[in-house]
Amino acid sequence: MTAAVLGTGSWGTTFASVLADAGNEVVMWGRSAEVCREITEQHSNERYLPGAELSPGISATGDIRAAVAGARVVAVAVPSQVLRSVLSGIADALEPDAVVVSLMKGVELGSGERMSEVIREVLDLDDSRVAVVSGPNLAREIAAHQPTATVVAASDERTAAAVAHACATSYFRPYTNTDVVGVELGGAVKNIIALAVGMAQGAGFGDNTTATIITRGLAETTRLGLALGAQPETFAGLAGLGDLVATCASRLSRNNTLGRHVGEGMTLGEAVDTTGGTAEGVKSCRAVLELAAAHGVDMPISQAVAAVLYEELPVLTMTEALLSRPRKAEGH
Repeated sequence: MTAAVLGTGSWGTTFASVLADAGNEVVMWGRSAEVCREITEQHSNERYLPGAELSPGISATGDIRAAVAGARVVAVAVPSQVLRSVLSGIADALEPDAVVVSLMKGVELGSGERMSEVIREVLDLDDSRVAVVSGPNLAREIAAHQPTATVVAASDERTAAAVAHACATSYFRPYTNTDVVGVELGGAVKNIIALAVGMAQGAGFGDNTTATIITRGLAETTRLGLALGAQPETFAGLAGLGDLVATCASRLSRNNTLGRHVGEGMTLGEAVDTTGGTAEGVKSCRAVLELAAAHGVDMPISQAVAAVLYEELPVLTMTEALLSRPRKAEGH
């Protein structure tokens, strides 16, 4: 089968490798002619995935319409806030039965839409042709063929199963799920919680604080998910707790890394420059809070992260404010 991957960053390149290792021919699309040429000719992407040897079955082009032509699966791995502009104008280039797969973990500013919703809207697709992939999927570990599992979610079980079949390898095990809302929200909010964990670690706090933020972060993620119709068990699985732990605990996580830089005293701009790449939680935190406000959901950790990033709230004040909130039963 021919598959396309839009985006030549670390996760897009890694997922292209997974698809190729699963037996597919893969065409990638990227904005950088230099990166596309390196992927095609040298079978590497040293800028975004240093040290990884890519399959000869992967090529790359700067022509997005050519990339998706003939592809039965089109995976999208671009920064969430530019998704709409990237997909604009390619609907007629898709194969009539192509499934579009979101690899992104964010919520669009302004609209409050999840990535699958943006994809359906821009490409005018039926629900059955859209899927999402989420889980504890740190790109560099997967590129090194370290074993991991993931979740492929789609409203149609057959769509989820088809995408799972297309990306199943000896080191990458996909599970299927029909709870698209829960899987996407778990992926989006965990980035914000990872920023909070990084901030606390950068400020010198230890494992108790980390565990507290992770656990209460899962609670507020679940609250938002349930308000939007997600299934509670999703948040105890790979796309919920699994992804949350991996992103909060790993130094490979850009969100955790950026949070640590802020906790150590850097400004947001300095932290972004030092971290490199896209830390989705930086922009998604505001979109998630807009979504939460619209549904009357309290998300104190996410609010605190946004206040540190955009209102210059000191990290120490943030942690004190979280601990001084009114006491309540744990399950609420």
